[in-house]
Amino acid sequence: QVQLVESGGGSVQAGGSLRLTCIASGRALRDYNMGWFRQAPGKERESVAVIRWDGRSIWHEDSVQGRFIISRDDAKDTIYLSMNQLRPEDTAVYYCAAGSTIINGKNGMKLVGDYWGQGTQVTVSS
Repeated sequence: QVQLVESGGGSVQAGGSLRLTCIASGRALRDYNMGWFRQAPGKERESVAVIRWDGRSIWHEDSVQGRFIISRDDAKDTIYLSMNQLRPEDTAVYYCAAGSTIINGKNGMKLVGDYWGQGTQVTVSS
């Protein structure tokens, strides 16, 4: 089993930056594809970013491309989501996920989440 714990969320003004951190325990992250998802009130959960198990392939959702960057440090069993130029529409609970399956298609890399963190709140005010 893998346990995931997110941190780094908070409140920030539009245009500001945050870095989310997800630390794993139980199993090393080197064996897993990883991703970040978010869910805003009244909306479905959406995939934000995906990074393959070896870090050689990444995908970012169109609305965050150029603003967010997913990265991983397997030596620390940690992944990050660096968020810059935050917008009010980025407000959501952000979840870290780990999974063994990525589906590659015309819409990008889809991570099938097998393990999930509890989420961290990101609030962006205008």
